[in-house]
Amino acid sequence: MQPLDVITIGRAGVDLYGDQVGGRLEDMGSFSKYIGGSPTNMACGTARLGLRSGLITRVGDEHMGRFIREELIRHGVDVTGVATDPDRLTALVILGIRDEDSFPLIFYRENCADMALCEDDIDPDYIGRSRSVVATGTHLSHPRTEAAVLKALRIARDKGVQTALDIDYRPNLWGVAGHGDGESRFVESAKVTSKLQESLHYFDLIVGTEEEFHIAGGSTDTIAALRAVRAVSDAVLVCKRGPMGAVAFSGTIPDSLDAGESGPGFPIEVFNVLGAGDGFMSGLLKGWLDGEDWPTALTYANACGAFAVSRHGCTPAYPSLAELRFFMDRGVVRPDLRNDAELEQIHWATNRHSRNTGDWSEMRVFAFDHRIQLEEMPGYNKAKGSAFKELCLNAALRVADGRTGYGILCDDRIGRTALHRASGSGLWIGRPCEWPGSRPLDLEPDLGTDCGGLQSWARENVVKVLCFCHPDDDDGMRVHQEWKVKQLFTAARRNGLEFLLEVIPSKVGPVDDTTTATLIRQFYAAGIWPDWWKLEPMTTRAGWSDAIAAIEEHDRHTRGIVVLGLDAPETELQASFEIAAGFDLVRGFAVGRTIFGSVARDWMQGRIADDDAVDQMARRYARLCEIWDKARKAAHATS
Repeated sequence: MQPLDVITIGRAGVDLYGDQVGGRLEDMGSFSKYIGGSPTNMACGTARLGLRSGLITRVGDEHMGRFIREELIRHGVDVTGVATDPDRLTALVILGIRDEDSFPLIFYRENCADMALCEDDIDPDYIGRSRSVVATGTHLSHPRTEAAVLKALRIARDKGVQTALDIDYRPNLWGVAGHGDGESRFVESAKVTSKLQESLHYFDLIVGTEEEFHIAGGSTDTIAALRAVRAVSDAVLVCKRGPMGAVAFSGTIPDSLDAGESGPGFPIEVFNVLGAGDGFMSGLLKGWLDGEDWPTALTYANACGAFAVSRHGCTPAYPSLAELRFFMDRGVVRPDLRNDAELEQIHWATNRHSRNTGDWSEMRVFAFDHRIQLEEMPGYNKAKGSAFKELCLNAALRVADGRTGYGILCDDRIGRTALHRASGSGLWIGRPCEWPGSRPLDLEPDLGTDCGGLQSWARENVVKVLCFCHPDDDDGMRVHQEWKVKQLFTAARRNGLEFLLEVIPSKVGPVDDTTTATLIRQFYAAGIWPDWWKLEPMTTRAGWSDAIAAIEEHDRHTRGIVVLGLDAPETELQASFEIAAGFDLVRGFAVGRTIFGSVARDWMQGRIADDDAVDQMARRYARLCEIWDKARKAAHATS
């Protein structure tokens, strides 16, 4: 078996997508940043569908180039073939959604990094590691990049690697349309037709819209164009027909498109056509490389294209394999897929790996997001509180030592400096939103009345909210608290942030084995789907079993549970860890005062120095990590 299923070659850039829909690109006020470029989109789209994908391209030696590389890694794309160009900037594209027929875009690609791709960037051994190589038309438009693509194709042919072409005709990238015509998809050009036809014999599969086959075949009559392509290539030709689906031709071109092998389209509202072809190609490659028949492969492709046209952005719109299967089994419930709550939950939950990098199957979290507890200590002032939280971060970083599976909970009000410094460190970062101790739940004022403050949060921050609640709460309390949590949850999703819900019923009333499970079901019934749950330790296996069953009844894709500490001594935490570690959905712990409580009191009053404080907290944190790891190992050994 080859290490890779598919390698794509060509464009890699950053898409800046206008957030406002229905206006001119001139009037856009804010933009969302995504990776882009057809080969990059396809590498990520196929990876989401379970293929082992790689990309050959160049990116700049700057922030945007690093962004592309990091996003590819988050998607699971192999970046061995992604070179860093020290002399050129990463390409940019600015895009907008005007209406269902108008999608203005501007390419910023003058001497960009990916257009410097050359023959030296093509490693024969790397090509030989894949089952297929996919090229796009843009990189046939320039002698240097064309030479690189043709070298890859010749190597692929020599090694028995399958080859595919997405025609991907962009007239202005071929120099036959102006800078302001980025939206244009077809301009006749005998020169472009001739150049494409020089290369078509290299491919086993050629894919394009009717207009793209017009340029490849040199005729605006689609059947004539397909026959012209067939005259120079034995490839299977797949012609995309928009809402009419797509057809495949493996032999002689018939007199009608309807005579080809077809896959059905889906009755979807068109919201955004940009990137739809790359989504289509991702689904098609999945079916092709899995050996499916053409009607099945085309159905995959049409479904993936349907997702793309219904959502904002290109790569972010593409489905995971679980999402695709769910959609094909269930069918279309509403044509605007982005507003299908059940489908969007699966989309979010099965694509989270592309947002926060790391293996979070084990969670060892040092929680120092406490505010009131520090503010009430003798000797506290805000400057000292901020400095102490930096010491907490130092202890966390020392214990983590660059390894994944470690994290912090840190607030912005006192711990802003530590919170910002933690960004990019590799730690999992949770950030609290609740006003400390509030019941009914209230939020930190800087979030705003509509939680709009989340727009300014770093994307790696996980929204954490603590709700003191109990199944015996009266209707008024329950409705208010669920409404507040739902408001925050909705804002978190809107801003692409993961969400952690912490519930502590024992501070409200008596608890038994069913208490936490009952609360979990109530929050799901209110339309709240946490990525993480933070639960107080339960003393029985039955309590944990009931809570986990309540989660899995509603969400098979949750990130998991972390156990909170409630300022318990180490011996009590050890006992609770030994029970919790027997359940795989419990990923670990989030403990604070057991680690920092007495250290903070001594430090605030000057009884210990900074280094001593860090040493003590690091030892306690490392000790809890050791206790958890031993408990998990013992649980697995007896299971």
